[in-house]
Amino acid sequence: MSSAEMAAVCRRQFLARRIFDATLGIAAAILALGGLEARAAAQSLTETERRNKAAVEAGFEAWAAGTGSPYDLLADDARWTIEGYSLASKTYPSREAFLREVIRPFNARMKAPLKPAIRNVYVDGDTVIVFFDARGIARDGEPYANTYAWFLDMRDGRIVRASAFFDSIAFNAFWTRVTPVD
Repeated sequence: MSSAEMAAVCRRQFLARRIFDATLGIAAAILALGGLEARAAAQSLTETERRNKAAVEAGFEAWAAGTGSPYDLLADDARWTIEGYSLASKTYPSREAFLREVIRPFNARMKAPLKPAIRNVYVDGDTVIVFFDARGIARDGEPYANTYAWFLDMRDGRIVRASAFFDSIAFNAFWTRVTPVD
């Protein structure tokens, strides 16, 4: 086998492993959500859980209406981690870093804003998990659609830590295809 053929095989194996790892992460998130759903059905929420859930749901309602977003709940020192292998995957050490490096460039690639549709919201203590779909139209006229699971750790009504899961293949295609407007 030539070195070019060997390199091609290695690239295919690397890509297959990344896809497998991403799929495994999504499957784990779905299983975790299912376990929390069973727990939620078995017991009532505490006052803190009710407040946290209501704050996050209100942030999503404002996002869908175009009057705000869940990002308004981020504490200044919130750490937001995009899990997996997307081009944006890493931990952002602050609200401003996350907004500057991900959210503003994302929105600058959109012609029609992203609109969320919640599938379910789960709460366990100070953690709120939102499982949702989001759709919008990119600047190139093509639709962007993705499914997300956000694990949000709350303190005093603010998001202090987040872990976000989504389809990195769809995100990467959008991120590289569409140039942001300044």
